[in-house]
Amino acid sequence: MADAVDAAGVIHMVAFNYRRTPAVVLARKLIDEGAIGRVLDLRVANLQDGFADPSSPLSWRFQRDRAGSGALGDIATHALDFGQYLAGDITAVCGLLQTYVHERPSLDASDAGGSPPVHSIPTTETVTGRVEVDDQAIALLRFASGAVGSLEASRNAWGRHNHLAFEVHGSTGSISFNYERRDELNLFLAEDPPDRRGFRTIYTGPEHPYGESLWPIPALGIGFGETKVIECHDFLRAIVDDVLPEPNFHHGLQLARVTDALTVSSASQEWIEVAGGATLTEPSARPSHEPGSIH
Repeated sequence: MADAVDAAGVIHMVAFNYRRTPAVVLARKLIDEGAIGRVLDLRVANLQDGFADPSSPLSWRFQRDRAGSGALGDIATHALDFGQYLAGDITAVCGLLQTYVHERPSLDASDAGGSPPVHSIPTTETVTGRVEVDDQAIALLRFASGAVGSLEASRNAWGRHNHLAFEVHGSTGSISFNYERRDELNLFLAEDPPDRRGFRTIYTGPEHPYGESLWPIPALGIGFGETKVIECHDFLRAIVDDVLPEPNFHHGLQLARVTDALTVSSASQEWIEVAGGATLTEPSARPSHEPGSIH
């Protein structure tokens, strides 16, 4: 796909809309400005409980030939995109994939491997089908910048609905974010006096990325839908300006290489170098992220 769009000379983008949450864009801006110094390490997570119940019906998400992978491709990719966005290319991984529920109810007795709707409830005698993908992905990460990190993603984490989060530790401060509190960014600065140190909460609003067109006051609240509006705006603006947006197919390709490396690493129990090497712009070289206004 990346080769095809390059050959066609068209603008392309991958729909990782979570990174367009204003608080996440603000985190990138603070990192680019050096607010927390050199990035040392970060941890990213995406924890959900949507499939924690073993009676949840078998769907296409549990079939390898249709989904490719489970939690790794479904939700870990969003967390890994945060990692790429905030710290640059991931160059090596050491991963572990785990499946907890090995069989789930199938609605179609004639095809235990079928794909009924996710939220359907069996009304006849239960026939089970085999789960072919992972429920959880855990990994250690190395970045081209020299930073290190960790990943945790699970679809079986009771009590977590969409805990898509990161914490970045720098040489002079830290930043943390949780999408379940998407209007808040937590910032710690080592330069603060010892008797006043602690994480401060920044409530995103009109003074922050995309804010002038989305909220009249800070902490008014942004939803999932607004991140899609921002995403569509940025894609259309990229077409008009004839400039490749981020993340584009090349970022998506590199992320696919990361998930492939994690799959190999889980099977071999070894560190695996990510194919393709460092191909994207690293934090020290990339331009500052200043999103345009939405009108």
